[in-house]
Amino acid sequence: MTELGSAPVPEPSVDDHVRGPLDAPLLIEYADFECPFCAALHVKLVGRHVRIVFRHFPVRTSHPRARPAACAAEAAGLQGRFWEMHDLLFDDQGRLEDPHLWERARRLELDLERFDSDRRSDAVRRRVARDFESGVRAGVITTPTVFTATAAHAGRVPEAVLTALG
Repeated sequence: MTELGSAPVPEPSVDDHVRGPLDAPLLIEYADFECPFCAALHVKLVGRHVRIVFRHFPVRTSHPRARPAACAAEAAGLQGRFWEMHDLLFDDQGRLEDPHLWERARRLELDLERFDSDRRSDAVRRRVARDFESGVRAGVITTPTVFTATAAHAGRVPEAVLTALG
């Protein structure tokens, strides 16, 4: 992976959220659930032959609901439903307040008490912070930022890059 900052982008690990075929090109994505450019990238990635590693990069200064949304996704992940919550959050960015997060949890048939407790837990906050800090060390300054095998792309990812991935 290309270095932008003082540290390389961490390679995918068992703690990461990963989806896509093992033989597909790898894309490490730092994103924010409230960022409209991240939502647009999400739509563009659907159906592509790509292996996505998703890492949280909530930009709280411009997206105040990004961190609570990231914590909600992590709490859903603790019940085996990270990617489903991920998709629901990007599909309706205009509704990221708590009642809407609980409604998504209900739709996913999560244990609501556990969901609410987990999303407010120190462990979940540390998980989101770990992703954010790894992005900062790797030079992420905006969302989305994606790292491919050959380059880093910050902001709107060019269609040519996505086409080259598959």
